[in-house]
Amino acid sequence: MIVRAWRNGHGWLAPRLPISPPGVLIIGYGLLVIVGTLLLKLPIMTRGALSWPDAFFTAASAVTVTGLAVVDTGGTFTVPGQMVLLILIQLGGLGLMTAAVFVFSALGMRLPLRQQLILSEDLNHTNLGGLLSLAGKILAVVLVVEAAGTVLLAVRFVPEFGFWRGSWFALFHAVSAFNNAGFGLQPDSLSRWVGDPLVNFVIPALFIVGGFGFTVIADIQAHRGWRRLTLHSKLMIVGTAGLIVWSFVAFLLLEWNNPNTLAALPSTGDRLWATWFQSVTTRTAGFNTIDIGQMHEATALLFMPLMIIGAGPTSTGGGIKVTTFVLLILTTYAFLKRHDEVSMFSRTISFDQILKALALATLSVMILMSATFVILASSRLPFMDVCFEVASAFGTVGLSRGITADLDPLSRIVIVVVMFLGRVGPLALGFIIATAQKPRVRYPTEQVFLG
Repeated sequence: MIVRAWRNGHGWLAPRLPISPPGVLIIGYGLLVIVGTLLLKLPIMTRGALSWPDAFFTAASAVTVTGLAVVDTGGTFTVPGQMVLLILIQLGGLGLMTAAVFVFSALGMRLPLRQQLILSEDLNHTNLGGLLSLAGKILAVVLVVEAAGTVLLAVRFVPEFGFWRGSWFALFHAVSAFNNAGFGLQPDSLSRWVGDPLVNFVIPALFIVGGFGFTVIADIQAHRGWRRLTLHSKLMIVGTAGLIVWSFVAFLLLEWNNPNTLAALPSTGDRLWATWFQSVTTRTAGFNTIDIGQMHEATALLFMPLMIIGAGPTSTGGGIKVTTFVLLILTTYAFLKRHDEVSMFSRTISFDQILKALALATLSVMILMSATFVILASSRLPFMDVCFEVASAFGTVGLSRGITADLDPLSRIVIVVVMFLGRVGPLALGFIIATAQKPRVRYPTEQVFLG
């Protein structure tokens, strides 16, 4: 492969590679995982021996902001090791190209067109116009929200752990929550604070804001009124609210009398706080305040589609995205009503967007089914636990029914691949495999019987 570089009035630019933007992103995230693996293997990073497979899996989980863990994060890694994880989480959630924009801007350099295309792919933003401005707003939002979250969490953690440890605890969990990573420094995640109002407000607020998507945040900042918001923002807000309400009610009904989850809590207030926390953490964040492995299988089945749906486009979460799910529902409704167009909030959705949603859903189902099949074929793990683990990896959620550490080498590789696809997007794989070409021949139309 020949690598060529060119020059303009601003100096040498990046080399030109015959690789599509999605391919560049996958390579970039892959290199970041390798660097993270090498750093985590340094003796100063851990309190004991850490195997190469464990280091690789942990780095991959951090970069894809998933949170699935094969070792105890707080017990295994020293503060320098936890700092490495935090950097990997920040780069993975913020996006490599968004971080690159910050570096380019700091050096006074212009971002070349090809790098802008890669940035648009990283942000899942189809329009190059205003792309650099959006990246700048993302950086500002990240700094402000994570700083605010750190200060608020420090109010709880500093009195409990002391100034330095409490401050680090607050910073780590604020960054992890905003980036929807789900990494915690306690073996049982946040179960210790199951009934704490401050923790149950700040942590969910961080991953809800991070999961909305930066385009929605920028739109709300610019317009500050429902009528002037874009269709995308309206669908995200309505879809997110609907999913939260649905998961809250369903979880409350299914787990209220479970002696191993909600019924084990001492008060009704604790039960309601736990229900609230799990209803919002399921789609993206991966933190938990109850034992996920003790939930009823019906509840686990409820959680799986929520994890697959994930967060919003241009967000720190994974999955097929809330807008894709809403568009699939709207398309189904339009078909049942025999409508010629799919519309919402007095706006018509283009046919290209409908096809993209259908393709994304199809590819996602294929990925989930294939991964589940391979893991079941190579291990003796329970069917429900494997399905839950794969859905969690695809949605970059990080919740588990306790089988992550028991995965064999092949299953770990499969989970890592699924985490990557969930973070970069299943369509990235499709764009790499398929090359967009206009058909040269048009064939006669004929009906195919369906259903």
